[in-house]
Amino acid sequence: MSDHTSGRPGEPIDPSGVPHDVEAHWDDVAAHDAHESLDDDPHGWDAAEPAAWVEGEDFLDDHADHHLVEQGAPAAVAVASRRELKAHRNRRKGRRGLVLLVTMALLAAAAYVGLSVVRPMFSGSTNDYAGPGTDPVTFTVNSGDTGRTMGANLEKAGVVKTAKSFVDAFSAEPKSAAIQPGDYALKKEMKAVDVLAVLVDPKNRQVPKVTIREGLWATEIYAALAKATGKPISDYEAAAKDAASLGLPADAKGNLEGYLFPATYEFSSKNSAAEQLRTMVAKAVSELAKLGVTAQQAPRVLTIASIVEAEASRADDRPKVARVIENRLTAGTRLQLDSTVSYGVKRRAITTTDAERADPNTWNTYLVDGLPSGPISNPGVAAIQAALNPAAGTWLFFVAVNPEFGETKFTASQAEHDRNVAEFQAWCQKPENQGKCSR
Repeated sequence: MSDHTSGRPGEPIDPSGVPHDVEAHWDDVAAHDAHESLDDDPHGWDAAEPAAWVEGEDFLDDHADHHLVEQGAPAAVAVASRRELKAHRNRRKGRRGLVLLVTMALLAAAAYVGLSVVRPMFSGSTNDYAGPGTDPVTFTVNSGDTGRTMGANLEKAGVVKTAKSFVDAFSAEPKSAAIQPGDYALKKEMKAVDVLAVLVDPKNRQVPKVTIREGLWATEIYAALAKATGKPISDYEAAAKDAASLGLPADAKGNLEGYLFPATYEFSSKNSAAEQLRTMVAKAVSELAKLGVTAQQAPRVLTIASIVEAEASRADDRPKVARVIENRLTAGTRLQLDSTVSYGVKRRAITTTDAERADPNTWNTYLVDGLPSGPISNPGVAAIQAALNPAAGTWLFFVAVNPEFGETKFTASQAEHDRNVAEFQAWCQKPENQGKCSR
């Protein structure tokens, strides 16, 4: 007797309702699918199957259904089995898609790592020049410039190919923080590390320097600054008229003389005349403060110091000259100094003429009592210290008996002073000294 669900009489039935030979058939179909998949896609990738493959699968499905029916399986079993096969295929496709995605991700990662490794090998050709450079360039590092600022300016000047190449070199060099403002001789199209090597060496710094020596008049200082920086003298004369903007103390009453401190300055054509004078005034104010000189004391101290600077050439004589000035002021005797007369008429000379000594100006100490109306030069620290600390003595006169060697004689006696003056005149009259006393 046969069962209505059996495939053949007497054949056992699987609990799933599918005969064993049918289940084996599905295994054959799956194997056939796998074989076709590998044949058509040797890489095992099934991301985009051609339409013919889909039609082939439909044919296999129909063939399998027909085979099940022939084996006596109910139609419902055939449909369920077909669904199971499709689900099996979908899972297989999903696994192949996942493998494809993972493989692509690994390839992308490998490409990125490879590019990262290779890029530095060729960075010099893209971000930097090979060097050593072409045309000469003067490059300026300004006060406060950062590595990025320098890099941008170097790129703009054509010295480095990219600002980044310089910034990278700057960041890797500990000495970069010591780069000083100034001008540097470079070349166009230099390698960034070579540029940095120049900038970190202070010996390569080209800063225009001007030395203002002690005892110069303000007008002579303007000429020296103009020669060093290329600015016209008129710029300094115009700047001096606005003394307040230069930081000049109110007690100076607008007179720059004495406040242009003698020193070596780093001035260039990029510094305006006003900036240069302001720097010198600030230096004078600072030095006076260090010596304990108040703003109210400064005009008198600087006036005496300026006379000391003009009259004494030897260090030992400076405090003595300061003492003579103080003694004559205390005695109410006019100073009668040729240095003040010379300043009043603006003619540099060791001696003065009768006409010059009669000139009615406020610096003529042959005509005015006490100190002249202001400093007659710009004194240095040594002269200021002498004015603050005069030597002990009763001298009322002094004269340089040998101006060439700076030999000066001091005395409290008029008669002795007259003999010293005669000695000076004899020196001036010697043939080898002709003209030395009149200039």
